[in-house]
Amino acid sequence: MTAPTTRAPDPARGLPGPGESPLRTGAPGELLRTHAAPDGGELTLRVLDPEADLDVLHAWVARPSARFWGLGGLTRSELRDLYAHVGSLPTHHVFLVRWDADPVALLQTYEPAHDPVADAYAVRPGDVGAHFLLGGRGPRGSRLWDALGPLVVGFCLDDPRADRVVVEPDTANDRAHARMRTLGFEVAEPVRVGDKDALLAFLTRERARPLLDAAAAAVRG
Repeated sequence: MTAPTTRAPDPARGLPGPGESPLRTGAPGELLRTHAAPDGGELTLRVLDPEADLDVLHAWVARPSARFWGLGGLTRSELRDLYAHVGSLPTHHVFLVRWDADPVALLQTYEPAHDPVADAYAVRPGDVGAHFLLGGRGPRGSRLWDALGPLVVGFCLDDPRADRVVVEPDTANDRAHARMRTLGFEVAEPVRVGDKDALLAFLTRERARPLLDAAAAAVRG
């Protein structure tokens, strides 16, 4: 996870100020989206609660497979305080996805104009940044990524002002590269984001149409 920054965008480029983007958020634990899962059951996306969800967070970021998230060395209290800080920002938001009762993924959305990624590319109005950590497997035999893709993309582009999802996984994170290509992201070029070498990629609303249609069909309530 890239550390948030309070960088101020160039007003001449027409970028929104902090908290003026199309990103959705809410109170800790608040339910924001529900999908019918393709293999049965229900997917829910709630605002992360750094206190109530701390056991899940700590177990996930401590795994060797989560090394690219960069938080494995934090204590429980440090991790809780970090996510409480992120949750207090108007520009960065974190969500926990569950399949029925089981947590399966962490999603962070952010305003690229107010993040270190703004030093790596020309941010456009309507850009939505996203980080994604796959933590669970879902029910036995389930097609987890087929279910999560429409949920994540549908949530990121839920507001009509959102035109494009931006991701920048570590250049060595081959699994993340494969997932973003499966969703239709177009890879740009390697960039430097903060202290990591990253692969920049974009998913426009037009390219995301199949996922948005799938999300519309799956959404409940």
